[in-house]
Amino acid sequence: MTQPNTPTRSRRKVYVVLPVYNEEAKIGSLLDHIDDAMRDADIRYEVVLVDDGSKDRTDAIIRERAATMPLTLMRHEVNKGLGATIRDGLFAAAEAAGEADIIVTMDADDTHAPGLVLRMVRMISEGYDVVIASRYREGSRCVGVPVHRLALSHGASWLFRVVFPIQGVRDYTCGYRAYRAAVVKAAFARYGEEFLDQGGFQCMVDILLKLRRMNLIFGEVPFILRYDWKEGGSKMNVTRTVKDTLGLMWKRRFGG
Repeated sequence: MTQPNTPTRSRRKVYVVLPVYNEEAKIGSLLDHIDDAMRDADIRYEVVLVDDGSKDRTDAIIRERAATMPLTLMRHEVNKGLGATIRDGLFAAAEAAGEADIIVTMDADDTHAPGLVLRMVRMISEGYDVVIASRYREGSRCVGVPVHRLALSHGASWLFRVVFPIQGVRDYTCGYRAYRAAVVKAAFARYGEEFLDQGGFQCMVDILLKLRRMNLIFGEVPFILRYDWKEGGSKMNVTRTVKDTLGLMWKRRFGG
């Protein structure tokens, strides 16, 4: 007896957006860890990597991995900063993704464990629109983070929860997040180029402040920040980041 033809539906895909600048020490191991985690979880995925004008061997290492894993490489000829790099990566991922796909952003220094993506994907499946890897949930740990950085991040968390409360959000600054692709598409349609118009590290805060206007469901998962795995100094200018973040808070509170 001949069985009727039944249409097949492709599985949901995860797009991992990585902003990269001079990460030759860690980018190879991070890409290997992403590939291992996605294969272990049986998740269809593609890495969308934006190299923000690296001057070391980052580009060569990425091209080596592109031969063995699904990877799209974009490159800025000159360094443009995190805001422009995240913007280009998110836009490329949103253009390629289907409505039901998921877009993940994470740091490229291998301090964010890709194994957490599976839990974040499950939460999207449960109905959340945005899932944040939070340092302020039970079970989280920050290993190797300088005391002054911990104090600043806790202070920022408290301040933003008071001034811009978002139900389900405690960590406004962590860049390790999962978004329903439809949400990112809708944000670009709503805000256009203004969706990502902040140049520095405060761009990750601004994404949440704009998404909070869109009647979304936010959630968080605890995660372990392995700052002790980081090689080399931080690329963040702490004084400038604090100043820019406070300026952003004032602008969004009083200037729209």
